[in-house]
Amino acid sequence: MTFAWKTAGLTYNRYLAVAARAVRRSLKEDKRLLAERRGEMDLRFAKWENGKMGDLRPLAEANAAPAAQSTSSSSS
Repeated sequence: MTFAWKTAGLTYNRYLAVAARAVRRSLKEDKRLLAERRGEMDLRFAKWENGKMGDLRPLAEANAAPAAQSTSSSSS
């Protein structure tokens, strides 16, 4: 038996991000605003190839593309 998030093709970290977003959106307005601010991230990453660092990219931007792709493929 595999986990539902694994069957859906998500990594565990991505699954946690989706679950956290769902919980934040279900809160009442005042608590939701505080929780959404805590959920924002300003992390950057770079891919290294052959010992050289690539371009720095915001992590949120990199996560948005697979999330948009998974929502569009699930609605088909």
